[in-house]
Amino acid sequence: METGLLAAAGMAAGVVNAIAGGGSLISFPALLAVGYPTVSANVTNTVALWPGYIGGAVGYRAELSGQRGRAIAFSVTSVVGAVVGCLLLLVTPDGVFTALVPILIAVASLLLAVQPWLKKRLTASERLSGRHSQILLHGGIFVGGVYGAYFGAGLGVMLLGILGVFVHDHLQRVNAVRAVLSLVINTVAFAAFAAFGPVRWYAVAVMAVASLAGGFAGARVARRLSPRLLRGVIVTFGFGVAVALVLH
Repeated sequence: METGLLAAAGMAAGVVNAIAGGGSLISFPALLAVGYPTVSANVTNTVALWPGYIGGAVGYRAELSGQRGRAIAFSVTSVVGAVVGCLLLLVTPDGVFTALVPILIAVASLLLAVQPWLKKRLTASERLSGRHSQILLHGGIFVGGVYGAYFGAGLGVMLLGILGVFVHDHLQRVNAVRAVLSLVINTVAFAAFAAFGPVRWYAVAVMAVASLAGGFAGARVARRLSPRLLRGVIVTFGFGVAVALVLH
């Protein structure tokens, strides 16, 4: 039953990440459900879902054309943030992280809920510009790196919102940079947690393969499934998990 639950959660997370983002709101609670401690569940979830981020970045290689300098500059900032996030998680007592988890899940669910508004913001003609905006942009990416390595659910939505406010470019090109930053942040977290974190490798083996398969499947059905319906289900589920953990 444990293997089946982890495989199903990994598959579902891969599909959701490919379609709307927020797959960790499925896979992370599944790891908690089988009895893993919160920190162990979090680092295991990060390692298990990492292959899906590779596919996302590779899928946007055409839109990344001409953005090498931008992607490198933003990646450096995100690496610094991710390192800080990893250190925070690895030194955070399990009890403290357990107390923070409902809040983090609620924040991730809220980010997913406001995703349509963020997309509208991305298509607005006005963007902040100038040196001050660059400081705010890199500051936002740094915070995204910290959050992504520390917890991660809703990271893509957060990064998309930050980039969209400050970067003057087409939505798909902005989203391509977002995919690269998500990969970079999760690669740092993957390396740190694989080396020093309490990763449950059996769960990783099951969920990584399932999430990769789910990612391919999600990419195929993305145009057929209503993102609004899927988003509503995941957001409701996420807030429900947050409430259940608070009452637990």
